[in-house]
Amino acid sequence: MIQPTKGISAERALLTVGAQVARQLDQPATVSAVWHLLNESRRKAGYQPNISYWWFILALDTLHTLGVLNYEDGLLVKRSIDAASAV
Repeated sequence: MIQPTKGISAERALLTVGAQVARQLDQPATVSAVWHLLNESRRKAGYQPNISYWWFILALDTLHTLGVLNYEDGLLVKRSIDAASAV
C-alpha cells in the first residue's frame, strides 16, 4: 500500500501519490486546492485511473507521519527540513 506491490501499481502507491502531493505544495494551500491540483497534474501526466479522495487523504496521512507536511490554520504546509540537523 505504501510501496508498490502486486496489488498496488507504482503510480497508486502512497509514497508516489505523496510525492506528487508534495510537489504541489510550493506554498501553503487548502486540502481542496491540493486535491484539485493533484488531479490536474495526474490527468496531464496520463495516470489512469484517477485516485479516490480517501486514497488522497491516506497519502496526506503518510506525509504527515513522515514529517513532510503539517496542517496549520486550515492549510497544508510543507515542512522545510535542515539536512544538517536531520542527521
